[in-house]
Amino acid sequence: MYKGQQYSQIYFARLHLMRSIIYSLIPNWKSHIPVCTVLELEKDKECIVVGTVYKHMKLKPCILDEYSKDRTTAPLVKHQNFMHPDDYLVLEDESGRVKLGGKVMLPSVYVTGVVVAMHGKETSAGEFLVLDVMEAGLPRQIDQSIKSRGEDKYVIFVSGVSVGSSKSDPLQFQLLVDHITGCLGDEQEQRYAADIVHVVIAGNSVEISQDLSNGQAVSPNNQSRLSEPVKELDIFLTEIAASVSLDIMPGPDDPANFALPQQPLHRCLFPSSSSYSTFRSCSNPHSFEIDKIRFIGTSGQNIEDLEKYSDAKDRLEFMERTLRWRHLAPTTPNTLGCYPYTDRDPFIIESCPHVYFAGNQDFYGTRLFTGSEGQQVRVICIPKFCETGLAVVLNLRNLVCHTLNVSMQLNS
Repeated sequence: MYKGQQYSQIYFARLHLMRSIIYSLIPNWKSHIPVCTVLELEKDKECIVVGTVYKHMKLKPCILDEYSKDRTTAPLVKHQNFMHPDDYLVLEDESGRVKLGGKVMLPSVYVTGVVVAMHGKETSAGEFLVLDVMEAGLPRQIDQSIKSRGEDKYVIFVSGVSVGSSKSDPLQFQLLVDHITGCLGDEQEQRYAADIVHVVIAGNSVEISQDLSNGQAVSPNNQSRLSEPVKELDIFLTEIAASVSLDIMPGPDDPANFALPQQPLHRCLFPSSSSYSTFRSCSNPHSFEIDKIRFIGTSGQNIEDLEKYSDAKDRLEFMERTLRWRHLAPTTPNTLGCYPYTDRDPFIIESCPHVYFAGNQDFYGTRLFTGSEGQQVRVICIPKFCETGLAVVLNLRNLVCHTLNVSMQLNS
């Protein structure tokens, strides 16, 4: 329950927990170098400082600019990425802040909210010259390596179905449902469908017309337009839940709260499918376990926000950075909305997953990320189904995944 708390407390909670983790790693990193706070820095004396990174960005949106929309006729330029060559990084702790220098900490890589340890020294200009940096990395993994496990079992990931949108094709989604439930294909296809043990719908399952979700009272004539996409989705989910366990997560376009962590979609939205014990409405982010395989994932808001304020070659690299930083959404609450927790940060990765997924991505991608202690994590970008017709199939036996294409053919 919100009681008027401020967002500074979640930063304090994040720094307190992450610093204790990083302090435990420093002896194996550089035990001979003293650790100090920002206030204790001395000119030309090498030391290690642990703190929260703040990124000063020239193009970062300002609330005053949003207010000025109503006060000026000049249109504001909308940026896909807010990076600028003049951006620079600052390190903060409870004692103070210092500007970072050197070529180790690149502003194009880091974002506000990341907690790291830095080895360096203060210069005559008052900057902290970073010589080396250590990130928290992944926690220990119960099963240190991905091993082959018995028979094939499959988990299906799909996101961005967007029932009710102009891009959504009901026949396309019906083909996917028929494939999952074994109502499509020859005997071999049906045996394959019989090995599907779980389905995850990672956000943006419906799309409500903006003219109906503007905060105004909905007229009786528009009531059916408002509820029709949800009713249609419930029919599809009922077919799936009748044959296999199903998790549905909220996304940015779904009828759920805006701030992370998003709460589960209310069961009253799905009167038919929620009657099955196999149906489960889940939060975003979502973590679960199947056959001792740990999963953690989001509906994609954390990765989309990282792309606005930093740079990488692809979305998988953004996901790998969150694993190295041991934090699912480091840009919360600076640029990504979240609930103002006072005593903890719910986005810290406390246990190392075997599978990490992000929904509503532009393209499919997967990679095997290896941690510093041999942890292996299958990283998956789940594409928007309404645009690509692709779902992702993961084999629990060896954590190998591939796409299921129902736009033109049944599988690929």
